[in-house]
Amino acid sequence: MPVVAMVVMSLLLAVGFSVDYTSAVTTRSNMQSALDASILSITTMPTTTSKADRQTALQQAYTANSGLGTTTLTTVDVAADGTATFSATAAYPMPTNFMGIAGIDTVNVGVDSSVNKTPALVQADFKVSKVSGYWNKTMTLYGTQFAQTNAQSLMKIDYKYVPYKYTYQVGNKSYTVTEPKGYGTTSVYTVNGTTQTQVQQQTCTTTGSTSPFSNPPAGSIPGSTKDSRTGKTIYFNTTCATTTYPANGAGAAIDVSQMNQLYLQMDVPSGNPQTLKSDDATTSNRLYIGASQTDMPEVATGQTVDIFSAVPCGETSYQAWEDGGNAVPAPVSNADFFYTVTGKCAFNQRPSETVMTQ
Repeated sequence: MPVVAMVVMSLLLAVGFSVDYTSAVTTRSNMQSALDASILSITTMPTTTSKADRQTALQQAYTANSGLGTTTLTTVDVAADGTATFSATAAYPMPTNFMGIAGIDTVNVGVDSSVNKTPALVQADFKVSKVSGYWNKTMTLYGTQFAQTNAQSLMKIDYKYVPYKYTYQVGNKSYTVTEPKGYGTTSVYTVNGTTQTQVQQQTCTTTGSTSPFSNPPAGSIPGSTKDSRTGKTIYFNTTCATTTYPANGAGAAIDVSQMNQLYLQMDVPSGNPQTLKSDDATTSNRLYIGASQTDMPEVATGQTVDIFSAVPCGETSYQAWEDGGNAVPAPVSNADFFYTVTGKCAFNQRPSETVMTQ
């Protein structure tokens, strides 16, 4: 009987320890998931947030995710370039069911989590390079803030076509020819709610002649067309003057640090299609993105464009739109709306830039 009792007790203890161990493993797994979700949530808080406030938010998120015990925020480090590192632990004295027989009433369960956040786009500076075409058009940058669903306008570039007609005479008869490419006036605005502030304007002026232009100004745009009525070649020369407000301004400097999504939209009332969007796979192939004015590959048909990744940190991205007058695919030389975007990167609240490292 004593031997049987000892064997039975040993078996009960073994089973009991196994049950408590399984419970501890499950508890630890749940705690780990809760802590991972919680530490990710505090990386979207502004850099001005104190460590104490982050600690409070961490514990609240941990509890909301069914985490047991208490959390401790161990590391908050945001480097000068925007790289951020966060680490946290969670501990819970889990009560036992059977191990108490052996005098073990609780088992300490602990978990750790660490994340790394890379610098991301916080500002985009848009500048018009050259806009042409017979059609009026408007390009708008839209952004959606964190925890919001409605996109808001952040920048607008408005182009108005100004026709140029050249009249010449052959004998006693006059002939009028329209410049074939078409140029006009482009205005760039930053947008804040219902307030628009002009930051740049480009005005293009064209002249015509029945003979080639000699010594045209640097940067001018040549063009020509043959008048089938007279057989004469008519030459055009266009110069575009750009003014920024203020005079040394960077163009449209757009703060996107609070934006979770960005997309560009081109509205061409006379075009087909009339609306082109960078996040629409059916129209994004009219957008060109590259490293120089002439090296701009066309976005592949069926793909969408992430503006955050399309604008590199500290470098200039060259972009252009084909407004609908030509079929695509087509060389970038057919495009009508050229501009540059320069990105500034730093700490960004977007969760997509965060990587779990532990």
